Amino acid sequence: MIKLLKNLINAESTPKKGELDAAKTISDFFKKAEIDVNLDSWDQNRANILAHIKSNAKKPALLFLCHLDVVEPGQAQWKFPPFQATEQNGKIYGRGAVDMKAGTAAAAHAIVQIKKSNIPLEGDIFFLATAGEESDSCGIKRFMENHKNIPNLAVVIVPEPTDFEVVTAHGGAFWLEVTTTGKAAHGSTPHLGINAISSAKMILDELENFKSKYLTKGCSLSVNTITGGNTINIVPDSCTIGIDIRTTIDQSHNQIIDNLQQLLNKIKKQNPDFNAEIKVTRDVPALQTDNQSQAVKQFLSTVGAGEPIAVSYCTDGAFVTSLKAPVIIFGPGNPQLCHQTDEYVEIKDCEKAVEHYKNIIMKFLT
Repeated sequence: MIKLLKNLINAESTPKKGELDAAKTISDFFKKAEIDVNLDSWDQNRANILAHIKSNAKKPALLFLCHLDVVEPGQAQWKFPPFQATEQNGKIYGRGAVDMKAGTAAAAHAIVQIKKSNIPLEGDIFFLATAGEESDSCGIKRFMENHKNIPNLAVVIVPEPTDFEVVTAHGGAFWLEVTTTGKAAHGSTPHLGINAISSAKMILDELENFKSKYLTKGCSLSVNTITGGNTINIVPDSCTIGIDIRTTIDQSHNQIIDNLQQLLNKIKKQNPDFNAEIKVTRDVPALQTDNQSQAVKQFLSTVGAGEPIAVSYCTDGAFVTSLKAPVIIFGPGNPQLCHQTDEYVEIKDCEKAVEHYKNIIMKFLT
């Protein structure tokens, strides 16, 4: 288990490097256990991996849904090298240790141990690890597009870090880029140009009230990036602001676009030189699983957890609701360590996760 986790951390799977090395690491692990595995790669270094253990199919199948990619380590100084897994004081350090290579390795280990036990299964096991979960969700979208005949599922398990709390609902993510265009001019004659940064400021001023006026309770809005201008002595002719909106299950993403476009039209009417366009860069719906479903109750009983909780972050689980199976997020590690410098997971939690996932498989498939 720990060896696989270390190998996954060492297989740098940032947006620049891609997921192919990490996918090969898991593929080799499953192949050694004689488990059917399919590695789907594209664009040189992007990859999904799907492993499958067949059964007599008397019961619905289980799907473990993981992701291979990690975020960049950032500019802060790490005590431990982010892509050289380090074991110290019962912890494994490295980028992706908690988000979510620990859960991925634990699920893979549990599946291999079940396979080696030769216990007869009455339902299939699927293990899917995807590309791009941290960015554009390209991997899960590609999988859903290419796999139209997925069998009936009892439950989808997402081994993200939850500190072993059972999560059945999460927020949506709606990322927008609004680009203003103007007219370049020499810095000494700004009156001859149209300043795109000034146009962007008009939007920022209006966004102060956008959340309270248009978003449902529980949603958030944050302007997190702004880029504009090429050099200090040229009036900028372009400026882009990046908006991160987190949504609840009852907030329509299309309605957000409509309301934002109305806001831009209002500014344009008052300022004829104003021009702006909206681009959606990420669109992940919110997730809500029925806590009263039999699958959720069985899951809670199996892992010995209390009431399910909801979280603000989002997962690839939001893209598989069309499969009509309950989606449950449950895994090792402290979620507050996600994307942090010197990210780590405790070894005892990794081992505990393996046992939990084996028990879940036994509960649902035997």
